[in-house]
Amino acid sequence: MAGNQASAGHLLQLIRSGEATTRGELQQATGLSRSTVGHRLDQLFGAGWLRGATGTSTGGRPSARLEFDPAHAVVLVADLETRHARAAVLDLAGTVLAEHTGDLVIADGPDRVLDQLARWFGPLLAEAAVPAEKVCGIGLSVPGPVEWDTAQIVQPPIMPGWDRFPVRERLRDAWLEHVGPAPGPGAPPVFVDNDANLMALAEQRAGHPRCDAFVLIKAATGIGAGVVVGGEIYRGIDGGAGDIGHIRLHDRPDALCMCGSYGCLAAVASGRSIAEQLTAIGIPTASGSDVRAHLAAGEPHAIRLAREAGQRVGEVLVTVVTLLNPGVLMLAGDLAGTPFLTGVRELIYQRAMPRTTARLQVVTSELGDKAALAGAGVMVVEHLYAPDRADARLTALARGDDSA
Repeated sequence: MAGNQASAGHLLQLIRSGEATTRGELQQATGLSRSTVGHRLDQLFGAGWLRGATGTSTGGRPSARLEFDPAHAVVLVADLETRHARAAVLDLAGTVLAEHTGDLVIADGPDRVLDQLARWFGPLLAEAAVPAEKVCGIGLSVPGPVEWDTAQIVQPPIMPGWDRFPVRERLRDAWLEHVGPAPGPGAPPVFVDNDANLMALAEQRAGHPRCDAFVLIKAATGIGAGVVVGGEIYRGIDGGAGDIGHIRLHDRPDALCMCGSYGCLAAVASGRSIAEQLTAIGIPTASGSDVRAHLAAGEPHAIRLAREAGQRVGEVLVTVVTLLNPGVLMLAGDLAGTPFLTGVRELIYQRAMPRTTARLQVVTSELGDKAALAGAGVMVVEHLYAPDRADARLTALARGDDSA
């Protein structure tokens, strides 16, 4: 690494990744002098971002190992579903310090939903015994396509009233109203992304960090996919990557989707579709979460329909795995049990080329209902402590301004 690239932020990245965790290792990795490394570490210690720990001795005095301090700040995260939401306080390593789940209907619109989220944040911080000024960012997971740069939700089929709504600004305003201004900028930065993207990010980081091509399918009220390639979420040019629920099936022109089109995969094989089919045969079912409950109870019609839904999703995933050649295909969401998994596997292994599936793992979620919250935390931390952003924040702190 060239010296002019080995800023304090780059040193922090080396420490966080475990590539270099002592002063000597940092010198070797960067080519910087001992005094320069010391100066940049002083910046990181001064910000409270590092802590020291005793390293392993190979004879003689053990080296002083450096660690990112996950307790120096916290992240507020929220995961919006169609009829309920979860919110939590996390430390910077993703440990849950306080959590709340409650009813929150996304169709009630962004003003009401975001205001209620902010009302949850204050009590959560109190439960975690964390002051508001310690919050470095807010991460929000939503069930719709998100334009990353603007944090705006774009044409979401199951989120009426949210299209192009200024979510970031509204949530910051709600924070100021219900939690109160903190020292400095008054409200932490807000980051927003699609739920399947964040679930994929969290699951890849937690259980499959060496997988360079990771695909997660969330099958719940709707159907979406998150793709992590080379350790980064692949979003497409405007956040639309992974929206497989609206791929048209050739043989179901009668199936009306919530997006207004006919024949979409989500109109045929989602939790909402199964709920409608169960209700039609006399088993009242309102949503994907109700389907999940029927599956857990062993309801035979629900099991049959979930397996059939898995087969229909599998038809689409044959193309996905052929195009991306992932190492892991993970199924998550309300439908991601054995019947759905069986249906997906049947179609993929029947129709995809053997070479495509030879090293493919088809698995179910490891983090379960916590995946989107965990992913929202990872999103915030990895953005705020990325080298360039970390350097900008350190400069601002040196000026006595923590608004960066």
